[in-house]
Amino acid sequence: MTKLLIVESPSKAKTLSKYLGSDFEVLASYGHIRNLLPKSEGIDTESFEMKYALIDRNKKHMDAITKAVKKSDEVLLATDPDREGEAIAWHIAEILNEKKLLKNKLIKRVVFQEITKSAIIQAIEEPRDIALALVRAQQARQALDYLIGFNLSPLLWSKIRYGLSAGRVQSPALRLIMEREAEIGKFLAKEYWTVHLEAKKNQTQFSSKLYILDNTKIEQFTVNEKKQSEKIVGELLLKSGGKTRVSRVDKKQRIRNPSAPFTTSTLQQQAVRKLGFTTKRTMIVAQKLYEGIDTGNETVGLISYMRTDSMTLSKDVIQQIREYIKSNYDSTYLPQIAIGYKTKAKNAQEAHEAIRPTDVTRKPADIKKYVNADQYKLYDLIWSRALSSQMSPAEFHRNTILVSSKDEKINFRTTGSIIKFEGFLKVYEVQETDEDAKNILPAVKIDDSVSILKLNDEQHFTDPPPRYSEASLVKK
Repeated sequence: MTKLLIVESPSKAKTLSKYLGSDFEVLASYGHIRNLLPKSEGIDTESFEMKYALIDRNKKHMDAITKAVKKSDEVLLATDPDREGEAIAWHIAEILNEKKLLKNKLIKRVVFQEITKSAIIQAIEEPRDIALALVRAQQARQALDYLIGFNLSPLLWSKIRYGLSAGRVQSPALRLIMEREAEIGKFLAKEYWTVHLEAKKNQTQFSSKLYILDNTKIEQFTVNEKKQSEKIVGELLLKSGGKTRVSRVDKKQRIRNPSAPFTTSTLQQQAVRKLGFTTKRTMIVAQKLYEGIDTGNETVGLISYMRTDSMTLSKDVIQQIREYIKSNYDSTYLPQIAIGYKTKAKNAQEAHEAIRPTDVTRKPADIKKYVNADQYKLYDLIWSRALSSQMSPAEFHRNTILVSSKDEKINFRTTGSIIKFEGFLKVYEVQETDEDAKNILPAVKIDDSVSILKLNDEQHFTDPPPRYSEASLVKK
C-alpha cells in the first residue's frame, strides 16, 4: 500500500521523509494552493459565497500532488496544526474531489505539535477528518482581510502611494499608533521636584527620597518649584547637624512566581526585549527550529509548533520537565505540585500547547554546534522559559527604612529587596524594572544614627505616553 503525506514546506517534507519508510511519499504544497479571485469577484457580499482560483506559482506543486494521488492508496493531509493549515488541507481535498481522484481512496487529516519521530508516528496512527469549524474560522478571517483591503487599499493608492495594503491587522494597528501620537501631541509637561538623602551606615551607602514633610505625605506634585526644594534641603541641614536617625524598619517577605511558557505573542515580546529580534526575525528562526535541525545522528524539530495562544503543557511534558528539575537541581527548586497555567486570550486555540522544547533534556549547550547564533539564542530562551515555568517561586526580603530629622517632621524613605532564594530565577532571568530591587540596604535598627553624606534636589517633568515599541505594540 502506497501512502501520500502532504505537508506545507519542503524543509518539513525533507525531515519527515527521513522518519517514514518506503511506503510513504512526502510532498509539499508550498503554502496555500488557492486564493480568492481578484477584485470584486472573490466574495459575493449578498451570500458571502467565496470563489477561489489556483495560485499560479503553486500550480506545478498541485500538479505533482495530483500525479502522486493517482498512484497512492491513502492520502494524509499533514499541513500545520492551525486554522491556516486546516484550510490548506481542505483546499487540497476540494481540488482532488473536483478532479474525482479520491474515489475508493482514504483521505484523512494528520496533526502533530512537534516534529519528532514518535510524534509523527503517533499522529499517523490517529488520523481524523478535516475540522470544518477551523476551516470556516480561517475563511472568516480571509474574508475580513479581503473585504477591508478591497475597499481601503485603492484609497491608499490614490492618496498616498500605489501598492500599499490595508487589512484586518494593519489598519487597527495603525489606528493605535495614530491615537498614541495624538495623545503625545496634546501632552503638556508638568514640573515637579524630588529631594534625596544620600546616607551611610556601616560602610554601606544608600539613597532615600523625601516621604513626609511637616507630617504631610509627599505626593508627586507637592514640591513643584526650586524654591520649595531648596527650603526643605536648608531646613534639614539646619536641624540635622549632619546626622539623622532610623525611625522605622519594616521587613516583608515577597515571592515572585515564574511566568507561563511562551505563547506566540509573549515569545515575540521577549525576543524583542532580550535578544533584540524583530517579530518577523523571531518567527523565521522559530519556524526553522520547529521544522527540523540536523543534530548529527538525526534531523529533529527542537521546539513545538510556534503559532499558539495556549499557555498549557501536556501532562507528559510537565512530568518530563519535573523529572529534569529533580535530577539537575536541589529539591527546593521543585514545587510539590505541578504548576498549571490558564490561557487568558479569548478564543485561544486550546488544542495546542504552549511553545516548548520537544525534549527538555536537550540542553541549549547540547545543540549549540548544530545551529546558528540566532537559533541558539531563541532555543535557549524557549528552553529556559519552559523549564522555569515548573520551578519554585523566587523569595525576597523587602525592607523599608524610614530616616527622620530629630523632630520627626521631615522623613525620608528607602526600600530595597534582597534575594533570599532565587528559585526559577536560577534558570530564567527576569529584567528588573523596579529600582527598589537594585537598592542594597544596610542592616539597621530603630534609633540607629545615620550619617548624611549629601542632600540634593532633582528637577523632573512628567513624560508623555511613550511611542509603541515593536514589543509593546504586539502586546497591545
